[in-house]
Amino acid sequence: MSKQFLLGAAIAAHQAEGNNIHSDFWALEQMENSTYKEPSLDAVDHYHRYEEDIRLLSEAGLNAFRFSIEWARIEPEKGRYEEKEIEHYRSVLECCKKYGITPVVTMHHFSSPKWLISQGGWEDERTIEAFAKYCRYVVERLGDKLEYICTINEANMGLQIAAVAQDIMRKMGIAPQIGMKFELPKEIKAKKAGEAAVFGLDPEQTVNTFLSLRTTEGDILVMRAHEAARDAMKSVCPHLKVGLTLSLFDIQAQPGGEGEAAKLWDADFAHYLPYIQGDDFIGIQNYTRKLVGKDGALPTPEGAEVTQMDYEFYPEGIGHVIRHVSESLSIPILVTENGIGTDDDTRRVEYIRRAIAGVKSCLEDGIPMIGYIHWSLLDNFEWQEGYEKTFGLIAVDRATQKRAPKPSLKYLGNLGKEISHEILL
Repeated sequence: MSKQFLLGAAIAAHQAEGNNIHSDFWALEQMENSTYKEPSLDAVDHYHRYEEDIRLLSEAGLNAFRFSIEWARIEPEKGRYEEKEIEHYRSVLECCKKYGITPVVTMHHFSSPKWLISQGGWEDERTIEAFAKYCRYVVERLGDKLEYICTINEANMGLQIAAVAQDIMRKMGIAPQIGMKFELPKEIKAKKAGEAAVFGLDPEQTVNTFLSLRTTEGDILVMRAHEAARDAMKSVCPHLKVGLTLSLFDIQAQPGGEGEAAKLWDADFAHYLPYIQGDDFIGIQNYTRKLVGKDGALPTPEGAEVTQMDYEFYPEGIGHVIRHVSESLSIPILVTENGIGTDDDTRRVEYIRRAIAGVKSCLEDGIPMIGYIHWSLLDNFEWQEGYEKTFGLIAVDRATQKRAPKPSLKYLGNLGKEISHEILL
C-alpha cells in the first residue's frame, strides 16, 4: 500500500501541557527536598496553545505530530473519567486534521495518575488491567480520529535506569552481591521515605513510578500491559496501527567487547521480541552511541563533542539502530524520537542533516519505514533537569509563553522535500 512518509516532531503531555496536577510526577516535583531542579507548573502551556504549535509545525513543511494523551487527566481518580479531557484531545486531533498533520498518539509517556502509584504502580499486577481499560476508554471515544498509536513510551527505560543505578552503587562500594542484604545510605532512605509519604505509602514501601528502578518482573509486567492495551484498542478499532517505543543506543563493540555488546543489546531490545511480534510497527528512539569493551560500556572518547545531556554528539546512531532493529523485526519502523539538547541551533541543524542522511540510506536500501519524528517540537520540561536543557525546534519564553521557531525547524521541513514522500510499507 502506498503511504506518505511521516516527517515531524514530538512532545509529551507532562513536559509541555502544564498543570498536570493529578500525576505522580507533579506530586514528586512539589514535595519537600524534591530531586527535581524545579517544578513543571504551567510548563510551556501547550494545553492552551496547541493550535499555534501545530500551525508552526505545518507551516515549516512537516506532516506529523507525536504527542501523548495524559492518563492522569483522563482518569484523575480510579474509575472516574473526565469527559471534558476527552473533548480537549478531540480538539487537538481535529486541529491536526485542519493543518494536514498526521497525529501519532502515545497513551503513556512516563507520567501516571497518582492513584496508580499509590496502589503499587508499575510493579503491581493491577496496573495491566487499569492501563488497558484506560486505553480502551480513549479509543472508544477518539478512535475514528486515530491511526498510529504508541502504547508505552520507552518501555525499557526502567531497566536502563536500574542498570545505571547499579553501576553507580557499585562504584560507591555499596552494591550487593546477588542474595546479599545491604543498608542504604541514610540520605537515600530519607528520600525514599519522603516519596512514599507523598503517595500514602509506608516509609519502607517502594514507590514504583514508570521511571523507578525496575525489577525483571516489572519489566515483563510493562510488556504485558502493552499487549493488553494493544489488544483492547484493536478490538474496538481494528484499523489502528499499534506499537510501542524503545530507547536504543547505537551499541558498538570495540575489540574484545563483542560478548558484552550482545548482552547489552539483548537487555535493551532483543528480549522484548516475543512481546512485539504482533505489533503493527515499532517506535525506536536514539540519541547517541555506546562503545563497549570486554568489561562493559566505555567512557565517551576523549575530546568528543558532547551535548547538554553529556551524550556524545553522534547523529549517525539513528541509521545504525534502524539497520540493527530491522535484522530482527520485519514490521515497519517509525523513528519516534531523535534529537539533541543544545543551545547552539547550528549544531542541531548539523545533527539533523547527518541523522536524516542515515534515514535516507535505510530507505534506499528497502528497510520498511513509516517516518522520522524529531525530539522535540518545543523547548520544554526535561523531567528532573527542569527547563535548562533545550531540545526544541521552537524556543519558548516561559515568562510570556511566546514561541520563536529556530532555523532548525524550517531546515527539517525542507529536508523532508528531499525524502521520497511515497514509500511502500
